[in-house]
Amino acid sequence: MKILANDGISQSGIDALEKKGFEIITVKVAQNQLENYINENNIDAIIVKSSTQVRQELIEACPSLKLIGCGNGDLDNIDIDFAEDNGLHVINAPNAPSSSVAELVFAHLFGMVRFLHSSNREMPLEGDSRFNELKKAYSQGVELRGKTIGIIGFGKVGQEVAKIAIGLGMNVLANDKEVISAPITLEFFNGQKSTFTIDTIDKEELLKESDFITLHIPEQDDYIITKKEFEKMKDGVGIINTAKGGILHEVDLVSAINTGKVQFAGLDVFETEPAPAVQLLMNPEISLTPHIGGGTKESQDRVSLELAEQIIALLS
Repeated sequence: MKILANDGISQSGIDALEKKGFEIITVKVAQNQLENYINENNIDAIIVKSSTQVRQELIEACPSLKLIGCGNGDLDNIDIDFAEDNGLHVINAPNAPSSSVAELVFAHLFGMVRFLHSSNREMPLEGDSRFNELKKAYSQGVELRGKTIGIIGFGKVGQEVAKIAIGLGMNVLANDKEVISAPITLEFFNGQKSTFTIDTIDKEELLKESDFITLHIPEQDDYIITKKEFEKMKDGVGIINTAKGGILHEVDLVSAINTGKVQFAGLDVFETEPAPAVQLLMNPEISLTPHIGGGTKESQDRVSLELAEQIIALLS
């Protein structure tokens, strides 16, 4: 069987599939040439990430396809219902990037509380002429230890965030519509383990009590953080969104930063990807990354292996 990994796959995934007799093709086929390539090469399965679209038209035009695998956490670029209604398997590995996303949350947090997102802009420009002034300005940071982090969405990623926060000595609050309580197990370098139980609380209480708030919920029909929610938060709160664009009202965020309600924000996802609003990109109080939450080498290895295991189980 032939598998087209159109957006790439790690070597570990290739090795696992080839060991079971699958032929892996890793050429990058342009979207407008994908139909012809699949049909001409009699492709049985296609593995994509977010850059390749697998819509109804492509599925209808490619009868050899039996499976669609997606290497990113969601399946927004695939017409899932149509594919499954027509007998195709649709698979992904939603939990594989969890620890990578959680670490990015703290990359933003550490950078923001010590003003790295700002000093990394200012030092190259004026570090030689304003060193002492910048030193004074950026010496007003705070420690994360002892602070309260509010996690909205307490699935796999939210729980990974909690692990890091507990390890740092933070107080953890969590909110989730479905998760009532979750055991959080920390595994240490010497094999020891320690488990903490986190009971979720009401969203209103979380907004009121948190020094930092991080979002980890799936795509929603409407915003979950708007002016109304900002008004309930502590003055000087920090907020992180590595989940989905469109759940945090960006205009309201900028307004909250301007009034001082929000001291800083870390954004990895945006309402208008791949062209985020200029008012976000130019705001000195926002730490920015280009949707890289799950983008680590380790995460990609986990994704590839999980997809390979599912493909072997379904198509062997």
